[in-house]
Amino acid sequence: MNGEHLSADLKTVQALRIDLALQIARYVKGIGRSQVNVARSLGIPQPTVSKIVRGQVADLSLELMIRIATRAKLQLVLLTGKDPAEAGVFVSGTALAGRAQRSRLADHARGELGATLQRLSPEQRLNAQLRHSELLADLRRGAASPQPR
Repeated sequence: MNGEHLSADLKTVQALRIDLALQIARYVKGIGRSQVNVARSLGIPQPTVSKIVRGQVADLSLELMIRIATRAKLQLVLLTGKDPAEAGVFVSGTALAGRAQRSRLADHARGELGATLQRLSPEQRLNAQLRHSELLADLRRGAASPQPR
């Protein structure tokens, strides 16, 4: 592997690590418990929770971060792209829905989304997520969406 690929690989892992820290930090802040209690429930030291919340995760492995997210029951989608700037971590499913403002309409929409996801094959879900990622990358680059003809 040449240096250019290694550098891109490391940048992608770094982007995923930072994005995953953001998702875990949102979870920690969203549950409204102390870092000590969160650390205890996730089976990790409190200083690790503090590092994640502050975004200081350069010395934490991506594997550890994924384990923490799994223990928090976050349903994650990790995406890479053609370049490191397209990498990202997204929370999917209803992992954070309990903290969102609830309404019958929102509950119905979540139920319909869940039912639709269950009907899709793994390949269809992956293709939908990849298309979603492409659209997000376009938005991040400031590209205008194509107009229907």
